[in-house]
Amino acid sequence: MAPKHKDGDIVLAFSGAWVSWVHTIVAYTAFLGALITGLYLHYHKIVENEYYGYPQEWFPSVSATIGDRYPERSVFQLFIAITSGPRFALVFLWYILTARPNSALPKIVAATGLFRTITCGGWTYVTSTDDHGWHDIFMISYLVATLPWTLGCLALSPRNPQAIQYRKILASCFFGTLVPLIYFFIQHKVHKVAGAYTIYAFFEWALILFDVGFDAVTALDFEGFELIVKDTKGSSRGNNKQIADTVLEKEKDKAIGKVFGSGFSWPEAFDAAADVYSGFIFWSMLTSLGLVVWYFPLWHMGISGYEAMVMCTISPFLLCAKSIRLVVVRNVRIVHLLSLSGLFAYLVTTPEYRLFAVGFGVSMSCLGWSVIWHAERSHASRLESRALAWSIGLIASTLAKFAFWTNNPVWPVLNAENGGWNKLGILIAVVATVRSTRGVAESRGGIQVDGGQTKSPALAGLGLAGLFFGMHSLLSDSSTMILWVWEGFPVRGPIAANGVLIILAMGFGVIISILLRGPTMIWAHLGLVGIGAFLLTGYSNWTGFLGALLLSTNILALAPVLITSAVRSGPVSFGLGFLVYNVMVLAHVWVVAYAFVPGGPLMREHTDWVMTAMVLLICAGVYSVPMPEGRSKLRTRSSKNGTHRLQSYYVYVLITLELLAVSVSYLRFPTNDYTPYHKEDKVITAGIWTIHFSLDNDMWSSERRIRDLIKELEVDVIGLLESDLQRIIMGNRDTTQFLAEDLGMYVDFGPGPNKHTWGAALLSKFPILNSTHHLLPSPVGELAPAIHATLNAYGEEVDVIVFHSGQEEDPEDRRLQSEYLAKLMRESPRPTILLSYLVIKPLEGNYHTYVGEKSGMRDIDSSDSDRWCEYILYKGIRRSGYARVSRSTITDTELQLGKFIVGQPEGGDEQIGESEVKDGLRFPAMFRGQGVRGHFYHVFDEPRYYK
Repeated sequence: MAPKHKDGDIVLAFSGAWVSWVHTIVAYTAFLGALITGLYLHYHKIVENEYYGYPQEWFPSVSATIGDRYPERSVFQLFIAITSGPRFALVFLWYILTARPNSALPKIVAATGLFRTITCGGWTYVTSTDDHGWHDIFMISYLVATLPWTLGCLALSPRNPQAIQYRKILASCFFGTLVPLIYFFIQHKVHKVAGAYTIYAFFEWALILFDVGFDAVTALDFEGFELIVKDTKGSSRGNNKQIADTVLEKEKDKAIGKVFGSGFSWPEAFDAAADVYSGFIFWSMLTSLGLVVWYFPLWHMGISGYEAMVMCTISPFLLCAKSIRLVVVRNVRIVHLLSLSGLFAYLVTTPEYRLFAVGFGVSMSCLGWSVIWHAERSHASRLESRALAWSIGLIASTLAKFAFWTNNPVWPVLNAENGGWNKLGILIAVVATVRSTRGVAESRGGIQVDGGQTKSPALAGLGLAGLFFGMHSLLSDSSTMILWVWEGFPVRGPIAANGVLIILAMGFGVIISILLRGPTMIWAHLGLVGIGAFLLTGYSNWTGFLGALLLSTNILALAPVLITSAVRSGPVSFGLGFLVYNVMVLAHVWVVAYAFVPGGPLMREHTDWVMTAMVLLICAGVYSVPMPEGRSKLRTRSSKNGTHRLQSYYVYVLITLELLAVSVSYLRFPTNDYTPYHKEDKVITAGIWTIHFSLDNDMWSSERRIRDLIKELEVDVIGLLESDLQRIIMGNRDTTQFLAEDLGMYVDFGPGPNKHTWGAALLSKFPILNSTHHLLPSPVGELAPAIHATLNAYGEEVDVIVFHSGQEEDPEDRRLQSEYLAKLMRESPRPTILLSYLVIKPLEGNYHTYVGEKSGMRDIDSSDSDRWCEYILYKGIRRSGYARVSRSTITDTELQLGKFIVGQPEGGDEQIGESEVKDGLRFPAMFRGQGVRGHFYHVFDEPRYYK
């Protein structure tokens, strides 16, 4: 008989705590049951990984335990299926417990809980063997959702001291475990340390225990529930006071309380997202401008005249005329819609017209953003919000490039065939522009600040110039500063996947700009910018990267301050800012292009001057900021509470972007388990290719075409020249990241962008044991970069050198370089392959320094007289084949290839037919005759093979 209750009959009554206990017991049974089964039946198999087995590794990871082996997998999946019922009930009860009128957070947390439950089922029932991509998507989604679930549960916790204490302890243990977990994973995956994976496995199992344990704490909160469901303590009626309420009440007069203490409005959230996306479009177009301008001097081999398009950014000077300003303000939506021509430019196939479309779009975008800031000058909340949106837009652009291997998917050099998302980007841009330009009107008031107005419009403009340049040159790609501090193998600093740290630091800077303000903080940010610039310029590896993080945080923290200061000075500050920014961009190019530009030798290799100028410009802007004794008196139509309410939505957008960045970093972390194409024959297929900065003859990004040819030719080791794209004029890109991750190769980027070369990079299917970067003597012309790497090829050490010599116009440079490189090759005691760009005629001049007794090297084919730039040399290893493949329209230089057999002596020069060569030593037949896509064997019309 059902028990009686004061509110009615109860068919069945049991404590809500049992939902938590059943969930906890069954979840632990799923994992521990699989572990016990695996240890009993397949111990040696599940402790083995790709590098080591028992006894070096003696405890299995979670993934190895619950993976594909029967019956462990079945045990795990069975109990996880049973867990799903209590899990859905737990999420539902938590929502009932925490829900209250006019509060969106409980709904968000409940939705996150449901999302975690579904994604858990995803990675449980779709294993990496079934579909590796979807398995990773489900797993990453689950891990990313854990952060908002954990923080949301903490914020919504009822006032139960014991439960709160347990949650804090378990949450701290969970997130604290991530640090050693990642460390030992890197030790295993990158450094191949024996036993590291076992330690990693213990931390991985600890995450499981803490994760399930965190949800088990709900048993203490659900004791007040009876099912079916009667709330005996009134906890579900919104009367209980939550941790979030206590914190916000305590901090209500501080910045954090004002930002997060207001209600939630979906229309305002959409407004914030639209503003940020408009900022994303601004940065996407600005970063594409230099790239499409660069195409012309690149193919003209000198100044072409099209470089003048960089001055399109000074359009804000037009706002100095009141009549024009009024017209632009009243038609700001039209101006922003016109700026989208920079996105539509991908439809224009003629390079010159595409450049004009991009230039016009950038001009309108600079004009549109400047007039919005000016028009909002007496609306404090909207002005600060626009500045935040613009800054977060840069983070969105940097994240997009991080996700797309340093290309922005809406750039006009991309299309559907080479990785572009242009149509989707344009569609969202139109919607975002229409929404974000609502309500902009000419301000009738002004800003009255104690202590006077901005000290000088000129200084404010200089500050903007430093800000624009710092954000563009250093922060528009997450790997730019990583490559500044890169020094080769073994890895001693950050890698490309660590770009997430740059994005997180940028986001931290935005948060600081909201929460911490005042004259002291402004000058502190400036000081940290100076320290960061010093460390980045003067040091490498992790020390230099610390400077990169300081710059990322503090430049973004100063952005709203410098923009607000410039608004007080009128439109002239924005015009001047973009003008001086252009001068900085040119100086930034002059330091490496000194051999091709007027006055170049003056700026030769002086990146330190450029960095110093950037800091001084920002210093001028900070100096111009009014420093009142009291608070600013703003004649505004929005209250300060309105300011903080609006800012909260930008923070939500920012948090979303940062979580996406963490997910991308996980997906991009290198596996370091690469396999050469024909390992059974112990062959190395090595190539050299000048990729012309990854812009093809028709101004399209060429990474995917480069990838396809390298893959189809089965190249194991390749040297890429003209590969340093980490400058504003080249889009701050890095082709090697995409190639290495897509082809499954180790990569050494070579001397970084602060070494003032055009780039030399090495990609290898074989582990790179050690690599050293060299800058060869260049007293007159451009610097000559080289990489000297030692590879582990089939258990033997083989040296590979990638080298780009000086130009034909500098014979003394080339002579000195030939002697330097000959000495380097002669002193190597290992088999050596040179992949190079030498600028010599065969059997003449410096050729005899590179080939012969001085170097100990042999030419891959001394009878090939039709060469000038690219050469492959070797010693101490058997050469078995040689081929030259036409470039199509990818670049201006062919791809040369050599095949070498490890562990065999050099052999003679007698040529043999392909029929006498084993299949694994042959070049692909698909490139014979007409070949494919414009690539075919040329000069000899077929590969050459040697006895």
